[in-house]
Amino acid sequence: MTEPPEDPAAPATAEPHPLTGPSGALAAGSGSAGEIPGGPGGAIPDGSAGTSPTATGPRSVTTRATLAGVVVSALLIVAIVLGSRMLRNFDSALLPYAVATVFLAFGVAYRYTVWISAPGARRLFRQGWRSLFSMENFRQAPTALPKMIATYLGFQKFLGARSHARWAAHQLIFWGCILAALITFPLTWGWFTFTSGSGSGPGYEMRIWGVKILGFDSLSVLGWLMFHGLDIAAVLVIPGASYFLWRRMKDRGASTGQRFAYDLVPLIALIVISVTGLLLTFSSIFLHGGGYQFLAILHMVSVVFTLIYIPFGKFFHIVQRPAAVGMQLFKYTGRQDDQVFACRRCEEPIDTGPYVENLRGTMRDLRLDFDAWAEYCPRCKRVLRGSAYLSHVKKGFK
Repeated sequence: MTEPPEDPAAPATAEPHPLTGPSGALAAGSGSAGEIPGGPGGAIPDGSAGTSPTATGPRSVTTRATLAGVVVSALLIVAIVLGSRMLRNFDSALLPYAVATVFLAFGVAYRYTVWISAPGARRLFRQGWRSLFSMENFRQAPTALPKMIATYLGFQKFLGARSHARWAAHQLIFWGCILAALITFPLTWGWFTFTSGSGSGPGYEMRIWGVKILGFDSLSVLGWLMFHGLDIAAVLVIPGASYFLWRRMKDRGASTGQRFAYDLVPLIALIVISVTGLLLTFSSIFLHGGGYQFLAILHMVSVVFTLIYIPFGKFFHIVQRPAAVGMQLFKYTGRQDDQVFACRRCEEPIDTGPYVENLRGTMRDLRLDFDAWAEYCPRCKRVLRGSAYLSHVKKGFK
């Protein structure tokens, strides 16, 4: 396969030395083309990995991120006011949760803006959205996007290739959190209301934005599911989070590089939220409300802390993951067009041609003068570096 065309605006670079790049820096030759920008699966890299000298300055990035956070927070506040019918359906007891979601919106918008300001993330982000809205891709593979959303976002099959236990635990956490979010956020914002004509049931009406959706009996199966949805979510989350917490305590590979605030706090927070939520139900049913007020405060504090923590901790990958679907589609359409890029040395396939060229462009943006190394497979990189070491370094000691 011929070499992908160079960017005319990019400066010409010499053929890289097997041991060092043209600038004399040691070339990072152990990863494949897909591993350099973000690991297996082509995940979009975190923006904290580095910044380009030619990129916009940190101050302007911070300004844009702050402005984006303010705008998104303001839009959420307007949506809360309008969705709750000018606060008529807003429950003042849930005010701390609503305030936490506003901070969550600000943090997500701020971190997301900073993240996509990095050259690598920005390039992959643009390519991903371009692939999502490409009519040509839709005509070639109309079912590709729904399948990727189901398998990559929903059922996360890529985790099953690593460990079935990890996949199962992750699925429990994922669906438990999705269920909890779908219930908690609309209730907190006053978008969902449950009203009873008699004031105490058993007949209830579910309304969204003041419009009646359905009526149900609280003593029926549907009624039980309606009022215990958060308990079901907690039952799903607890075993999943407990497994990962146990694994981080026992598995040497997982515990070696773990950080308490980044790796353990999210799991502990999920368990605390789930356990206190179940205890609230236990208190109301079996203890006639004994200790309910203390548990409610503890539950509220844990939820508020977690919501504020999401944009700045490990939970941020929840927001990042959907952006990777576009990148998967970008690579999938390249494979469908037989645009597979072969290693320059052994001619084994590395990745799609457009993806390799996208990686080289990112490395040029970062002024990494060994972008041609992306055209070699990991094995050939190691062989070339070993040969260069024997011929140029060891030679001086003979």
